[in-house]
Amino acid sequence: MTATQNLEGIIRVTGKGVGYFPIPNTEEDYEISPDDINTALNGDHVRVEPLGRESYGRKLARVTEVIERKKTDFVGTLEKAGAAYFLVPDDKRMYRDISIDPADTLGAKEGDKVQAHMTDWPDAKKSPRGKVIRLIGKKGEHNAEMKSLVYEAGFEIDFPADVEREANDWKKKFEEEDHTKDRRDMRTTTTFTIDPADAKDFDDAISFKKLDDGNFEIGVHIADVSHFVTPGSALDREAKSRGTSIYLVDRTIPMLPEILSNDLCSLNANEDKYAFSSVFIMNAEGHVSDRWFGRTLIESDKRFTYEEAQEILDKKEGTFFEELDTLNKIAYKLREEKFKNGAIEFETEEVRFELDERGKPIRVYKKTRKDTHKLVEDYMLLANREVAKVLSMATEKNQKAAGIYRIHDAPDRDRIVTLAAFVKALGFELKNHEGETTAQDITKMLRSVEGSPVEALVKTAAIRSMSKAVYSTANIGHFGLAFEYYTHFTSPIRRYPDLLVHRLLFRYLTHGKIEQDEIAKYQRMADDSSEREIEAAEAERGSIKYKQVEYMQDHVGEEFDATISGVSEWGVYVEEVNTKAEGMVRLKDMTDDFYELDKKMYAVIGKKSGRKYQLGDKVRVKLTNADAERKVLDFAFVEA
Repeated sequence: MTATQNLEGIIRVTGKGVGYFPIPNTEEDYEISPDDINTALNGDHVRVEPLGRESYGRKLARVTEVIERKKTDFVGTLEKAGAAYFLVPDDKRMYRDISIDPADTLGAKEGDKVQAHMTDWPDAKKSPRGKVIRLIGKKGEHNAEMKSLVYEAGFEIDFPADVEREANDWKKKFEEEDHTKDRRDMRTTTTFTIDPADAKDFDDAISFKKLDDGNFEIGVHIADVSHFVTPGSALDREAKSRGTSIYLVDRTIPMLPEILSNDLCSLNANEDKYAFSSVFIMNAEGHVSDRWFGRTLIESDKRFTYEEAQEILDKKEGTFFEELDTLNKIAYKLREEKFKNGAIEFETEEVRFELDERGKPIRVYKKTRKDTHKLVEDYMLLANREVAKVLSMATEKNQKAAGIYRIHDAPDRDRIVTLAAFVKALGFELKNHEGETTAQDITKMLRSVEGSPVEALVKTAAIRSMSKAVYSTANIGHFGLAFEYYTHFTSPIRRYPDLLVHRLLFRYLTHGKIEQDEIAKYQRMADDSSEREIEAAEAERGSIKYKQVEYMQDHVGEEFDATISGVSEWGVYVEEVNTKAEGMVRLKDMTDDFYELDKKMYAVIGKKSGRKYQLGDKVRVKLTNADAERKVLDFAFVEA
């Protein structure tokens, strides 16, 4: 490769204005200094020129052209210097403030949270110019901060008027429709939902019927969103744009207007509801002998919370105990089979918040997963797997069929080689051949470390070696679940890919044809959905992080038990045990020695003392600073 050869691609940029651009066919990056960044921002599509030299072992390059901006709208705080206004962006990867003309503030005051559009950036040595396009609220106020996260992720909160109008029109249409037309009527079959206590929309219901031959008819009924959200409609356009619902600590930003998500589509108890159903004939061992897919009319007999259903199972009596008990026993069999086939179980703890009337967190607690959570999950996995199998096999036989799959690729070989060397140094083995491994091998390794002092360390390292799950029209299976076939079919109220899967399944069941140019269109939508999922997850994590830091502000100076959750060139990340709030102990503050990063051992090691701080280690820390605006916690190690 010559120094004058230009490359195109996506750039990563840090908050210090340093860029990183992937070197083709390697795992290395070019480093691009702030002087050579040429106004490129994180995620931009750029053209770069390798400089043919290195600095501290890193190859250098410069940006020659920004081809396309990833984003031009930024949320932040409006500040003032003299008569001039500027936006301090919330996105810390935006390394320059945006200059705002006083005539373009929309009346916002200093200290307000706003959204601004970057209009141009003619001079890389100066700030970009922009104008305020949305007033959000006062910095630090709960509502303003939550809205800011949504807008910063590129989502809208309110629905356009034509979308709301179309949703309202469906209310009248539904009342006038013949509900049994072209639908299997399953209203006489025992059916119920099991959801969180605060759920407002109900995507899925489970039905149960004991058959005369000793087998069971078990139905997984999913809200038939595709009946209401038709291709090309205003509702479809908006759902496609959003891609997913967003779940913040105190609210849901729905993909669909509430009249659909909480009413018409939602499988509310004691109401006639349209469903798209997977109905299975199963025995007590969880073996499926027959399956049926199609549109149905159902009526849920009971709305259970997870806790209510669990209490009935624990007490062995109550409403629908026999049905719940049999479903739970079969779910255990499904789970056993899944893990026998090599599914990797990474149990992650989630936190919840109790907020006061101003939105301030007064309690942080961990969400507990009980049998009823797993029961629902196992039947949703079953439906997702079986639908994917039908679509995939149809596509193999008939090039006019298609599906969208939830795929999870095998881990990168180099990462597995590194992981295997790491666990070997700890006295364990990850079977692999030149970095090629199986889900069974990873599961076997994870089980071998259970109960050992390094269990958390190894599990964290294993998670970080995994690929990311995405949506695709090409089925390559799901490595982590050890499923040959898998899709997302069970949550169309809150995920656009599930709605697409419903449409594709219905096309297949009614002998419709999928043309090749349509498959390309569906792949683009799959790619967009994968991207929107990441952006929504960033907003969700941001809301959790903000509330964790806000909660910890009242505990500066206190000591905590923590676990080392990451290491970097700049410091050691630690996670507080009870709140799971993560912060950093900076290397520059660790003055007892000069610490260096050992990437292969996931550790920082003191040069003189050999003292090691390693991923997964239990440590005692003191909280030294909590900055909610920057969502940053600073800790210091407490000597034992």
